[in-house]
Amino acid sequence: MLGKTYLTKQASLLLEFARTTSDSDLSAKLISKAADLKSQADPLPDKDQGPKAPDVAFVSRDAPSRR
Repeated sequence: MLGKTYLTKQASLLLEFARTTSDSDLSAKLISKAADLKSQADPLPDKDQGPKAPDVAFVSRDAPSRR
């Protein structure tokens, strides 16, 4: 499943392309697709909940340093 951040960014790019084109039919289609992406993103949580990278480790502040 795609995240809210990704969908919102894609919708934003489509709107930017729609503003720059002189073809009104293409502009309308791009705006329509952007609206579809926005409607998919709206019900999702604000922060993407994807899996953490395997190399990410959370260390307690009380843990001794390895320096």
